[in-house]
Parts: sequence; C-alpha cells; structure tokens
Amino acid sequence: MTEIETVVLELTREPKIAYFSMEIGVHNDIPTYSGGLGVLAGDTIRSAADLKLPMVAVTILTKKGYFTQDMDDTGWQTEYPAVWDPAAYMQALPYRVVVQVEGRDVVVQAWIYNVQSLTGGSVPVFFLDTDLPANSPADREITASLYGGDLAYRLKQEIVLGIGGVRLLHEMGFEIRKYHMNEGHASLLTLELLNRLKKPIEDVWDEKLVWDRRSVKNLCVFTTHTPVEAGHDKFPYDMVARVMGEIIPTATLQDLAGKDKLNMTLLALNLSRYINGVAKKHGEVSQSMFPGYVIHAITNGVHSFTWTCDHFKRLYDEYLPGWANEPELFVRVGRIPDERLWDAHMKAKNDLIAYIREKTGSEFSPDILTIGFARRATAYKRADLLFRDLERFEKIGAGRIQLVYAGKAHPKDEQGKRLIQNIFKYRDRFKGRINIVYLKNYNMSTALKIVSGVDIWMNTPLRPLEASGTSGMKATHNGVMNFSVLDGWWIEGHIEGFTGWSIGPAPQELTPGADADSRDSEDLYHKLENIIIPAYYDDRHTWVRMMQNAIGKNAYYFNTHRMMRRYVTEAYLR
Repeated sequence: MTEIETVVLELTREPKIAYFSMEIGVHNDIPTYSGGLGVLAGDTIRSAADLKLPMVAVTILTKKGYFTQDMDDTGWQTEYPAVWDPAAYMQALPYRVVVQVEGRDVVVQAWIYNVQSLTGGSVPVFFLDTDLPANSPADREITASLYGGDLAYRLKQEIVLGIGGVRLLHEMGFEIRKYHMNEGHASLLTLELLNRLKKPIEDVWDEKLVWDRRSVKNLCVFTTHTPVEAGHDKFPYDMVARVMGEIIPTATLQDLAGKDKLNMTLLALNLSRYINGVAKKHGEVSQSMFPGYVIHAITNGVHSFTWTCDHFKRLYDEYLPGWANEPELFVRVGRIPDERLWDAHMKAKNDLIAYIREKTGSEFSPDILTIGFARRATAYKRADLLFRDLERFEKIGAGRIQLVYAGKAHPKDEQGKRLIQNIFKYRDRFKGRINIVYLKNYNMSTALKIVSGVDIWMNTPLRPLEASGTSGMKATHNGVMNFSVLDGWWIEGHIEGFTGWSIGPAPQELTPGADADSRDSEDLYHKLENIIIPAYYDDRHTWVRMMQNAIGKNAYYFNTHRMMRRYVTEAYLR
C-alpha cells in the first residue's frame, strides 16, 4: 500500500459529511473560485477543520481557473486563462472513476489538498480532473475553466462534480452520512445516489417498481444561494439526453426536476431533507420562489482568522487571546484601548494606500475618508449608484472622500463590463478633486487589503437580490463599518448609527421596486454628507466606538464557526 493510500484509508475510518461545491477558494494562488460562493466554501472548510468536524469536500480542478482580468485605459475588461500547476499545491491520487458524457466513457482523476488547522483538525478537498491521456482532447477540457463554455459544457462539468464526485468517494471507501450541496451545481449527485440506494419497493397501486427517494432525501442537505431566477441552472431535456443519457428513467427525472427542463435547484429541493437560504431575508425570498418547500435560514459567516489583517490579529492576540477559534470573544472588544484600535486601523489603511500606489500610481491620502466597493461587477450590484447625481456627488465628496473599487465581470456579462467602464469614466472626470481607483484582478489577497484598509464598506445591491453578501462581514473583522442597503446579512447586522448605516428604506419587498435607484441614492447622499463625513472628521471618539461595535456586535456573530455549529445541529444531525 502506498503512502497516499494509507492516508486515504485513515480518512475513511469514520463517517463523513461530504461538502460539494462547484468552486472552492482554499488558497489565493489556486484560482478555483470566482467570488463569494467559492470563498464562502473555503471559509466553511477552514472552520470545519478548526472545529475538527468529520468532513470532506469535493470540487472541480479548473486548471485555467476562472480568469485573469486585465483592463485597458478605458476600463474595458479582457480575460486570460489563469493557468496554474496543481502539482505545486496538491497531490494526485491513484483513484479513477468513469462517467458517461455524450455516450463516451470519461475518466476522472482526483487530487487531494488538505486544509490544515492549528487546532490539529484537517479537511481533505478532492479536486476532480478530466485532463488525462485516457480522455479525448475535448473531454480533457471539461474541467479546464470555471463557468466557461456553453450550456452543454456546464452540464458536463456538473456531471463530473455530482456523479463523478459520489463515485470517487465510493471508490475510496468513504462512508458518507450527509451530502451537502452548496448550490444546485452539485445536485446530479442525487441521481447517482438514487441508483446506488434504490431498493425495489412494490407500489400497491400498479405493482411497478420505483426508486426509493426517502433514503436519498435523508442523506442530502441543500443550500441555495441565489434569489435571481437566472442563477438557477436549467438544461433542456434533449440536451440532457444527448449529454448525460438516461441516468434514471426520464419520467422519474421530470417528476423530480421539472417537466420542461432539468432544473438543478428543483432537483435538489425534491431530494433534500434539509434546505436553507443564507440569510433570514434570503430564506423568505427563496420560500416565495419555491412555495411548497420548507426552506430554513442559516446566515452565512466568514472565517475570522483568514479575514482579519495582521495588524488586527496582533491586537486581538494581545487583548482577546483565543479569538481565532472562539470568535464569541469579540464581544469583549471594549478591552482594547481606543488609541490601539485606531493605530491598527491606520496601519492597515497605509498598507492599502501603498498597494494602490504600487498598482495604479495613484496617491491616496491616509487622512481622507476612504470608501471601499469590491465585488462581482454585475448590474444589480449597482456599483455606480454613488454617481447618480454627479454635481451633488462632487459637492459632497471633493477633498473629503476617496474611492476604491475592484471586481470582475463575467466574460459574457456585457452590462457588467460597461459598469466597470463607467467607473473609469468617473475616475477621469473627477481626477484632481476626488481620487477613484479600480484595482484589477480582484482575488482573496486583494480583498483582504481592501476590507481592512478602507474606512467604510459600501454595498448597494438592488433589494432583495443580495442573498447574503459576505464581504461586509470581512470588513467588520477589521473594525470597518458598513454603509449598505438593507438586504442579505446587513438586515441582521445593522443597528443604525451603532454598527454602521443603512442605505434606503427598511426591507419589505420580495421583488425589486421601480423607484429603488432614486430612493436609495437620495438616502446615500444625505447620510454621507450630513452624518458619515462629519462623524469621520469631527467626532473621532464616536467613530472609534462604532468600530468597536462593528467588531463586538457583527464579527462576533457573522463568522463561519457559528455558521458551522448551526449546520451540525440543524442539518447534519437530523
């Protein structure tokens, strides 16, 4: 037996929770994530390792990554493959499984990456790879690019993830007590389970044999992340027949996943015992989208140690020892002297300013209120809401604020790309009066610099389209307050003038309002001009108190340690 086989044998000694996600951000230089979904998955796994939970994770090895972003002088985005060498970070396993794609056998290999915790816990992540000599050139590309290609390419990837992932775990000898599907991309695993767990049951009505769905439901947990209809993968059945074949009888599949198209979310909903959204509001929105299902809510978190900058880590180590594995200790943030908290913040701010200078040549001032906005560039995020009234924006902000933007648009999202271009236009228009930068190639490393180095974290989604929004939670771990629309997690974390500030009215809608842009921009301008800017420049004592509140009220709760304890007690042990 080889050394790696011995490692796998040791891993299979106890039943595991299997966490499936199309993308997982385990390391800044392993570009197998596109944004919030993948980074959340990485944080989930890191907390599972810290808490020594019996978990394994399964994902896709995208050797060309999501993409590397470049932008020309006008801000037009160009994408390049983010090529990397998996052998530099992980080890290939000797195990192989086969899935059928378009009637062909496609061989799937696994790589193992161990997420190790200082607590002694670890979680293996299995990366599935079809780039093998046994496969055709086209099939070797199935796992090449994250969210690349056409609809058929997406279906092929989801066959590898769901069906191939279950087969791999079975091949290695794992006993799985729960399969956790992080979004609908992984829901084809339920079809593989139906085949593995099917027991002929006599139907008293027509004496036919049917699939045993109850056994599969008892094994499955499903987390839905998107309140946007377009975010739920749907595949025409003629494509399913051509690409995947008949895994289970078509009539049974249509009963589980929809009559007209294979709806991956619907498939997961019908074959999961526990279903949840990722914030209380998102749970309500999901319930309205999918009536007839019981949809719970477990609000997301972030991994505290990963998303706290070094300056604050040292501060917490001194005043709140044990904070990294017990984030509840943030409630005692009052132990930290005001001047030490402000000093740590200014060090983080100067680090960001140095990074901006290095990457863009722009000279930011440490004395000017700095606002951060960094996330996926897509229309509903409304990155340009701040520029709705340009004269008013200049009147409020000239010499008083500076802005840091970052984020990628999906290669096929023309509207998202034009949004980035608009920010570049505003940058040029206000040059010399209001500093604006757009940092390219947003990744985990850049994100930490921004969320810890700005003074205010701004988020302006069109409500109720923000499922959770974890970037604001990262900011709070570094004493940065949120100035955000009341959607996603911020509905739960917001206390006006105490942990931060809201933008727009209280959340009531289950669909976007037609006048949202005008209402929200008016409130944004009012609070920025009359409350936030005066507080920053004229009332340092209150500002630092709010920094403490952000840590003690928000970071203490919105972390993945709390989140994972809820998953264990509410989903995994059911």
